[in-house]
Amino acid sequence: MISNETLREVMLENRNEVMMHAVIPRNIELENFDRQVLVGVRRAGKSYILYGRIQQLISKGHNWDEIVYINFEDERLSGMTLDDLNKILEVHGQLSDKRPMLFLDEIQNITGWEKFARRIADNKYKVIITGSNAKMLSKDVAATLGGRYITHDVLPLSFDEYLQINGINPNDELLTATTADRSILMRHFEEYFQFGGFPECSTFPVKRDYLTSLYQKIFLGDIAARNKIDNLFALKVLFKKIAESIKQPISFTRATNIVASTGTKIGKSTVINYLGYASDAYLLLTVPNIADTLANKMSTPKYYFIDNGIISLLALDIRTSLLENLVALSLFRKYGIKDAVYHYNHGMEVDFVIPEAETAIQVCYTMNDSEGTFERETSAIVKLQERIKTKKNIIITFEDEGMIKKGELEIEVIPAWKFILKNK
Repeated sequence: MISNETLREVMLENRNEVMMHAVIPRNIELENFDRQVLVGVRRAGKSYILYGRIQQLISKGHNWDEIVYINFEDERLSGMTLDDLNKILEVHGQLSDKRPMLFLDEIQNITGWEKFARRIADNKYKVIITGSNAKMLSKDVAATLGGRYITHDVLPLSFDEYLQINGINPNDELLTATTADRSILMRHFEEYFQFGGFPECSTFPVKRDYLTSLYQKIFLGDIAARNKIDNLFALKVLFKKIAESIKQPISFTRATNIVASTGTKIGKSTVINYLGYASDAYLLLTVPNIADTLANKMSTPKYYFIDNGIISLLALDIRTSLLENLVALSLFRKYGIKDAVYHYNHGMEVDFVIPEAETAIQVCYTMNDSEGTFERETSAIVKLQERIKTKKNIIITFEDEGMIKKGELEIEVIPAWKFILKNK
């Protein structure tokens, strides 16, 4: 049980905590609905989005008499139960007679939280909830909430957000920047390319230490401890091998064999569970094969990491993998992480197919080599047209740019930094 006095102390202290942080606007719209859920990997910036929204409300004339912010990872709230959630409104009522807007951060720590969320929704409270586990959105929870909330997936910073946090305005002029400005832009892109976009890390001159610490929290806390995994070595090997195999579909059988090849005894069902836990923690995102049957779509996807910085920790000689992972994240931000972005693998391979945008995308680090890259990448897009017609066809590279004609088909070649800035 949490005392009213403890809860009051936390709520009052949080007011100062929220206002002391400078935040940049994120590309997430929070004004179009009264009740919303933000979910995503740990440290993706969900709390800062809440801070920004609260600061925005206060700048518009609201005050703390009508705002409540609670972070359920505060150790003083350890052991808080569903019954204790009702005290939030009770304690606020002791501080103010105004109806509060509720900002409930990392609420998945409270078992049964969805029942409270449904009740306050039915009572027409304005509320934004965050959480770091996809199980928040399980079928059972969704049934309880019954369409009362709009959900947003929160990923680490996009490249334009990364530029903003580093003091650069990501306007259209960057796409045609001068040589001097381009060099600054490319320096930031190289950092973003290698070390990703976790907000707290984005301005650090030395990023690896932060990423190592964060990965350990996700690996040990959000995955291993939460799911009571004892075989940490097998889990570590699995993630390392996936980081080394970004460009390839991986079946459950192949993933099991990869781990077993290191001498670790592990069953396929265990590997399936491990991959599910990683997806629940938003460490891994999947892209299914649009050419597969429904069953194979689920069991032979391509896996991508939530941030390039994690891949840089786990694998070496990975620039091609980093490029494809970065493109995947850009597509997830624009189209969503489920049932929107696919790859095609049936007789030929196309890295990404987005049906709603009628777009096909190949990712190739450079088109200027002697290994048949040009023909391989372009012919796959041409052959795709026999099965799936696409109006927009793109090859994304690290720095090559141009336009290719294959019969009546036009294929745009564009560097990743430019594609990502244009693909907002």
